[in-house]
Amino acid sequence: MRPVGAWTARSTPNLRPSEQSPESLLNGETVPMKVHEYQARQLLAEAGVPVPASQVVENLEQATSAYNAIGGKVVVKAQVFAGGRGKAGFVKLCDSAEQVRDAAKFMLTNRMVSPQTGPQGIAVKKLLIAAAVDIDTEYYAAVVVDRAKRCPVVMVSREGGVEIEEVAHRNPGAIVKRWLHPHLGLTGFQCAQLASALGLKDKEQLAAAKKVLRGLVDVFYKYDCSLAEINPLVRTKSGQILAIDAKMNFDDNATFRHQRLQEMFDPSEENPMELRAHEHNLSYIALDGNIGCLVNGAGLAMATMDIIKLHGGMPANFLDVGGSVSKEGAVEAFRIILADPNVKGVLVNIFGGIAKCDTIAEALVAAAKEVGFKVPVVVRLEGTNVERARKILQDASIPQLIPAADLTDAAKKVCAKVA
Repeated sequence: MRPVGAWTARSTPNLRPSEQSPESLLNGETVPMKVHEYQARQLLAEAGVPVPASQVVENLEQATSAYNAIGGKVVVKAQVFAGGRGKAGFVKLCDSAEQVRDAAKFMLTNRMVSPQTGPQGIAVKKLLIAAAVDIDTEYYAAVVVDRAKRCPVVMVSREGGVEIEEVAHRNPGAIVKRWLHPHLGLTGFQCAQLASALGLKDKEQLAAAKKVLRGLVDVFYKYDCSLAEINPLVRTKSGQILAIDAKMNFDDNATFRHQRLQEMFDPSEENPMELRAHEHNLSYIALDGNIGCLVNGAGLAMATMDIIKLHGGMPANFLDVGGSVSKEGAVEAFRIILADPNVKGVLVNIFGGIAKCDTIAEALVAAAKEVGFKVPVVVRLEGTNVERARKILQDASIPQLIPAADLTDAAKKVCAKVA
């Protein structure tokens, strides 16, 4: 296993062309990375962690074939980047080809709506058909980066199958933790302690649990994870220890060196605007509000969203153009914001340092010509070249542009415009 000390940082910008195939991603770029449950199970299986037999399908014929290959009782699970699948009806237990076909038809033709998807829901394009297991006990196991102690920590609990946050709030003593030394990794003594903490007494089951924990830690290090989680890890009534469900998050700055992960990237499951933003080195996250935000600096962007909320508005996005944004990059930022049909107004909040105010002003003028402003754009500019920027905007005479004296004034004006 590779120690934490072997990790390296990379300053390459977060870029991801949205139209690229997985093969074309092997070019050294940093990419936002998520994997589906079935892919996380594959990585665990490759590390020696036992998982139930399963197949991934995309249509009804494949679903029927998968059931015939696996047989018996199976679980049909939607493969989406959102939780709450079970309560939404997108995890179903089936014991016949007909039931599997019906479940697959329902999931592939309906949008899954859960607290994590919002009311619009998300389309399901892939299903996991997995052999059902006769569960005796559910456990939890994970490796995560402890930012306070600056090292990974392995956590286990006898209370599996539920959100670990619930357990931490309700019964924090039920979570056993062991921190990993940067050079030693998971020691044999720690592994034995963690396996014993699950309450296992049988020697074979203890050995199986230790094998799972070693495999989980190996995957965490091998793929530069920020989280590697098995929930639930189960003991079957026949005494097997199996990983039933898994979740993994990765350090985006390290994905350039992991071909295996890049091949797993599924652009169809990503927000197209977020992918487009990555192409232009913009940090963009879509939200549910109606006030678009264009800001330089992550902290200032968070403060901007807070003050919009304070004055009764709802931000439609987080967008940090960065300190070295070009005119072209800023124009693209406007295109991305205005492509959101929910946006009814935009707040531009620039504190010019490295990113000069006149660059943003030129981008505003260019965006007005190239994209067209159909919503009010409230502008607050301060810092480097601010007087030049104000003159550029004044000379442009764009009706939709509304100057603001300060951030509070800007927030009040944009909230009033969309009210």
